[in-house]
Amino acid sequence: MVADTSIAAARPASPPSLIAETWHNLRENRGAMVGLVVVCLVVLVAIFADVLAPHSPIEQFREHVRQPPAWSDGGSWDFPLGTDDVGRDMLSRIIHGARISLFIGVSVMIVSILTGVVLGLIAAFVGGVVDAVLMRFMDLILSVPDLVLSVVIVSIIGPSLSNTIVAVLIVFLPRYVRLVRASALSELSKDYVTAAKVVGVGPVRLMFVTVLPNCLAPLIVQATLGISDALLQAAALGFLGLGAQPPTPEWGAMLASSREFLESAPWIVTFPGLAILLTVVAINVFGDGLRDALDPRLKRG
Repeated sequence: MVADTSIAAARPASPPSLIAETWHNLRENRGAMVGLVVVCLVVLVAIFADVLAPHSPIEQFREHVRQPPAWSDGGSWDFPLGTDDVGRDMLSRIIHGARISLFIGVSVMIVSILTGVVLGLIAAFVGGVVDAVLMRFMDLILSVPDLVLSVVIVSIIGPSLSNTIVAVLIVFLPRYVRLVRASALSELSKDYVTAAKVVGVGPVRLMFVTVLPNCLAPLIVQATLGISDALLQAAALGFLGLGAQPPTPEWGAMLASSREFLESAPWIVTFPGLAILLTVVAINVFGDGLRDALDPRLKRG
């Protein structure tokens, strides 16, 4: 029994898992933790929007048109953030807008990752003409400014929430394709890939089971930052009148419909803008912290 105990004590402790190590590194970054808390709060608001919103986001209270926030003269706690130009509750619209904006960002991120992983791995493993054609097509998309290309796409297929998602997806897809391809190419020259080929691992298993897990760290960081980029892009299209159409409570569309009230009723413009700013900054700060946590060598001095 003593010998067994001494042998067990002599065994080296198993290294922490990637998740545990990442979480440990992430907790040391206070800014990233604050960003994570804010992101979680926005997600919870989006999930429970129907419960948290005091009114319907499209219900109009004609007797309370452009009513100021509750803490201002003439305000009422029935409408804590005031009402817009047709009497809709600003708080309810911002709460429901969180659901729509996050839905755009997350859906674009998920579809971009799935498509980008497949195309990037095909380009890296097949090479030759297939790689050249895919990369030149991605370069063609990247050669056009993001907003300009989004406007062109939405102008062709028509302004709507679903078409906004399609346009933003096309604009951001090259990021994931090029990232996966570059990561996969760096892995193909390593010994474990050569060993897998020697033992007869098939190409599909080699791509998705052997190589892909080692490409996930930069992909996770890009996905996190991509949500905020997609949210901003959708807000820009909404501001131009090419995104979600009224009365949909999308933050960018809310800004577009309230520009003329910047001086007479500034709260109608301020609160959607603050919602966009707070959410994007929180996601970006958390994404930067996550990047440093996944690769501590990137930490700034």
